[in-house]
Amino acid sequence: MAVLTEEQTMLRDMARDWADNESPVTAFRRMRAAAPPARFDADAWRAQAEMGWAGIIVPEAQGGAGMGYGSLGLVLEQLGRNLAATPLAATAAATSALLLGGSEAQQAAWLPRIAAGDVIATLAVDEGPRFAPDRIATTVEDGALTGTKAFVAEGDSAQLFVVAAVDGLYLVADGAGVARAPRSLVDSRSHAEIRFVGAPAERLAGGGPDLLTRVTDRAAAALCAEMLGMAESAFEQTNAFLKTRVQFGQVLASFQALQHRMAKMFTELELMRSVVEAALEAVDSGKPDVRQEVSLAKALAGETLNLVSREMVQLHGGIGMTDEHDAGFYLKRARVLEAMWGNAAWHRERFARLAGY
Repeated sequence: MAVLTEEQTMLRDMARDWADNESPVTAFRRMRAAAPPARFDADAWRAQAEMGWAGIIVPEAQGGAGMGYGSLGLVLEQLGRNLAATPLAATAAATSALLLGGSEAQQAAWLPRIAAGDVIATLAVDEGPRFAPDRIATTVEDGALTGTKAFVAEGDSAQLFVVAAVDGLYLVADGAGVARAPRSLVDSRSHAEIRFVGAPAERLAGGGPDLLTRVTDRAAAALCAEMLGMAESAFEQTNAFLKTRVQFGQVLASFQALQHRMAKMFTELELMRSVVEAALEAVDSGKPDVRQEVSLAKALAGETLNLVSREMVQLHGGIGMTDEHDAGFYLKRARVLEAMWGNAAWHRERFARLAGY
């Protein structure tokens, strides 16, 4: 487990307390039933912004906290434990693009508003059902961007899009030339198809030729933190259930076969935490092997969350299959996050390629 500073410890504890008290899974259930167009609670988002979470990675000079991705991961982990519906991860991913490739004018125009929670931003990269950053057809001509992006996270409410085109990343503000079409996925969160037809666009000219890769790696690392929180919560709930549920006259936790399954999940979770924290630390410290660290984390996080979410449903028995129980929420959200920014197979292949195999 990473050694936290006093400030980070306070941030983590604050996030955990807020998530448990103000955004338990029942809050997600209420949001799902109400089905607001944005697919999150606007009041909850304002509360997160007031606590400074929207500006965790934004420099202090631009109104943020400048605490880095390790601190962002601490908050996302705690929110993930309770499946909190929030645009924080998507906005942070777009913020990464501004930090890495934006000009001083672009950063001054957007970062303070993002840090204040006034602007929700997101990345618009994929044009098909799978993560494929090498298959981009979106074009820009005379400052007008044209193309279609599929399954954009928080696309229903975003006011700023960081869009991948054939020649780089561009900023597109919501307005003329931007059309949204909601997409319903199993996790009941915001995913939209965004169609750009001659939308005014500003190029992010900094960051070098690998800007898109650097940005999506940061998005993936942050996503891994949310996945870690989900996996740990699913494990804890399953463990508590086995310790109290009596079947055949015995507590389920007394059966050795179930003990073995829980032990396997526990060891996989420890490995998952190690690689996720390593990926976030690699981003913050600018290590040269950040791509390998992120791919290792995303591959292992996807496989571990897949395992734990499946076992949560199975070990709860019949009740785990019902909508009344929370197990299905973890399973469904897990499947979406496993595919986002590259699934385990994609990242294992990249890791092997980068390692020279």
